[in-house]
Amino acid sequence: MAPTHVLRCCQRGLAWIPVIFIALVVCWSYYAYVVELCLFTIPDVGEKIVYLLFFHVSFIMFVWSYWKTIFTSPANPSKEFCLPKAEKERYEKEERPESQQEILWRAATSLPLYTRTGAGAIRYCDRCQVIKPDRCHHCSACDMCVLKMDHHCPWVNNCVGFSNYKFFILFLAYSLVYCLFIAATVLQYFIKFWTNELPDNHAKFHVLFLFFVAAMFCISILSLFSYHLWLVGKNRSTIEAFRAPVFRTGSDKNGFSLGFRKNIAQVFGDQKKYWLIPVFTSQGDGLTFPTRLVNADAEQATVTLHPEPNKSAAEVPVSPLSESQNRLLSNNQHANNIDDHLANNTLKSAESETITISMESES
Repeated sequence: MAPTHVLRCCQRGLAWIPVIFIALVVCWSYYAYVVELCLFTIPDVGEKIVYLLFFHVSFIMFVWSYWKTIFTSPANPSKEFCLPKAEKERYEKEERPESQQEILWRAATSLPLYTRTGAGAIRYCDRCQVIKPDRCHHCSACDMCVLKMDHHCPWVNNCVGFSNYKFFILFLAYSLVYCLFIAATVLQYFIKFWTNELPDNHAKFHVLFLFFVAAMFCISILSLFSYHLWLVGKNRSTIEAFRAPVFRTGSDKNGFSLGFRKNIAQVFGDQKKYWLIPVFTSQGDGLTFPTRLVNADAEQATVTLHPEPNKSAAEVPVSPLSESQNRLLSNNQHANNIDDHLANNTLKSAESETITISMESES
């Protein structure tokens, strides 16, 4: 027991190495830009002031969003997704998967669940002993179930999910701005040092290396930032991009997509004035998410009106359902599905009992 605990502590300590590395690079970049470049290399006072002003704005926003991404705890499923004590004991005693699923189906009747496993079963985490809400997954690194889990990022030593996904996007955005600004303003002095137009001094190494580091991080961050912007526009997580969520009607990679504008609002909120600030403004509670009722265009739907006598049918476009209508209809469908499932299983068991009794009577 003790060696396992020590090993776990060592793993947690080693997990901070990437974060410490990034922190050291950022501290050095601050020193190299402010002291070595602006104070010792740039001769023009006006240029120094302008550079320092924009540098500190980008630096503060970058550090702020990075801090929020690291130290915002991942959101976990609420207690309502835990099995009641009696059901939990029954579940643990059951050895047959079919019987365990029956227990989960009964417990899920009052829960807003629309996704299933690939086999159509209730998603349950044996490690955390909770029924998984939609878009929730278990993180082996954090050893917990995380709401709307996107991925576990070693560079922030944290799970990126519902509670900090906006902060993670802003962290990528401001780190890209930070690196681009440094690379653009250092370039002319990099060339002057490289061509020996400026005398060799202690600032030369810092300026040359600063440009290389900023350019290198720009390239890597740009690709990652572009990918996550695409995910936000599609309302998918990284996990869902590789494995489409499974609904009652089957897998659907666009099952949570509500249209581009609503997808953006899901992450950044309704008030645009807070979009660029690292404060939590994401919509919802992370436990339930509005879904598309049909595999059709999220912005437009078509319905057929059944005519009364002496009237003709007509197809008319209607506006998409509101989120409250979507949630209400989905809840009704969800309850009906579970009732049908339980009724079918009850019918099967009743038929088997009838057959057994009939055979005993004949014998």
